[in-house]
Amino acid sequence: MDIDTIRRDYLQGGLNRESLLDNPVEQFKLWLQQAIDFGLNDPTAMTVATVSAEGEPSQRIVLLKEVDDRGFVFYTNLESRKAQDLAQNPKISLHFPWHAMERQVKVSGLVERVSAAESLKYFLSRPKESQLAAWASAQSRPVSSRQLLMQQFQSMKQKFSEGEVPLPDFWGGYRVSVRQIEFWQGGANRLHDRFVYTRQSAQDWGVERLAP
Repeated sequence: MDIDTIRRDYLQGGLNRESLLDNPVEQFKLWLQQAIDFGLNDPTAMTVATVSAEGEPSQRIVLLKEVDDRGFVFYTNLESRKAQDLAQNPKISLHFPWHAMERQVKVSGLVERVSAAESLKYFLSRPKESQLAAWASAQSRPVSSRQLLMQQFQSMKQKFSEGEVPLPDFWGGYRVSVRQIEFWQGGANRLHDRFVYTRQSAQDWGVERLAP
């Protein structure tokens, strides 16, 4: 398989400081809306990178569920590998790969748990099948077969057949308090446009252009 010749040029547009908003969260929300309007599949999908206490990095894709000036929010099993990593090392990186638009966004920061009320509100907004799946899956742990997983799902379906599905005590959300956000726009001849916002204070951000 010859992959060293696979390449293309990036010609959809450029990026300059004058076109960027002063607040990177607002800039991200603008780009996210453009990704939605563009019709990208899973525009809220992001790679979440964590590092264990032993320094072992790990990545996985999750869905962004909220973003505002307080940070970026996602939900997960609180006994998963990512949760175990974050309990020991709260530093985190998020990456949004919007390839079809020749754009990327990278977010770096620290996580904190969202409140139980916020987790419950989001959990109750999920389809019932997704709620049941949260109960059925011991995320990141070995499971002998898909058949067993489906049996666990059916068991939860019977257990919670009446009324609302309660919020599991092992399930909740994380908010990423942003330290840096980088915006990347593909450019011709690999001369891509990159701008990074770095938090200076609670309200102020510094902005720099980076070499590609």
